[in-house]
Amino acid sequence: MLVGMLFALAAGMIWGIVFIGPLLLPEYPAAMQSFGRYLAFGLIALPLGWLDRVELRKLTRKDWLLALELSAIGNVIYYLCLACSIQMAGGPVPTMLIGTLPVTITIFSNIVNHERDGYLPWAKLIIPIGIVLAGIACVNHVELSSITAVQRSNVYRYGTGIVLGVAAVCCWTWYPIRNAQWMRSHADRNPRSWATAQGLATLPLAAVGYASFWIWSAATGREFAMPFGPRPLVFIGVVVTIAVFASLVATMCWNAASQRLPTAMVGQLIVFETLAALCYTYILRAQLPSMLTFLGIGLLLLGVIWAVRIKPEFKALGVTIHS
Repeated sequence: MLVGMLFALAAGMIWGIVFIGPLLLPEYPAAMQSFGRYLAFGLIALPLGWLDRVELRKLTRKDWLLALELSAIGNVIYYLCLACSIQMAGGPVPTMLIGTLPVTITIFSNIVNHERDGYLPWAKLIIPIGIVLAGIACVNHVELSSITAVQRSNVYRYGTGIVLGVAAVCCWTWYPIRNAQWMRSHADRNPRSWATAQGLATLPLAAVGYASFWIWSAATGREFAMPFGPRPLVFIGVVVTIAVFASLVATMCWNAASQRLPTAMVGQLIVFETLAALCYTYILRAQLPSMLTFLGIGLLLLGVIWAVRIKPEFKALGVTIHS
């Protein structure tokens, strides 16, 4: 369990960098950033696929279709929605929305996976979930004034950003639950090979998406320097960095955590992504968090620690068995 928690911590700390990518490339459309990131991820997966060819041969047609489904929803669509949300509503709003993932993943995984992973009693989950929500509210309270200013200046743009942020939450509530179901039913498989399989499945999606964006830009007469935009070296550096660390390394860590921990528990540990994103955002701003932000971070950690200490229960023949 400790090893699984450390893998989840590493994944969350790495995934935090995806929140600053759109802030580093504000002039780049979100679609270009999303397709560029996963095009880089897919190309990186090609040599890894050769190294993992023995493991990849064990995958069935059904497994590859699932890898394609996970890549489409959990990778391309998720990051497209997230990047659009960050650009339209500002950095704090998506961070606040993604910060609810520990709650949404825990709730839905407790409903879907309770027979496999055990049942976490709702009565025991209420308090830590409430603490996590309180922490999220504290962390984002300082940002609410800037959000209100954005809302008054452009209601439509702000509202669209909120909707896309919610869509990103839905994508990544589904992804870890479905991914964990496969990982826990294939505990003998290498987490790296499954991450590589998703990268290979992402490549054609990203290639078609990038080409379509290029064609659309030319057809609509948009004055945007293709194929790499006005700052090609910066763009390539950002998308490749995010592809290597967030798409590959973090996914491998997350797969390893999913093999070792109940899905509801892993859902709680996604909070590390929110904490990392906040940390990186304040570093980018060259600001120190307020005392209320520190309080919120403390509440987030307290809620997660409380939740992971709850032992799952298994019911057999009408008898509750405590693990």
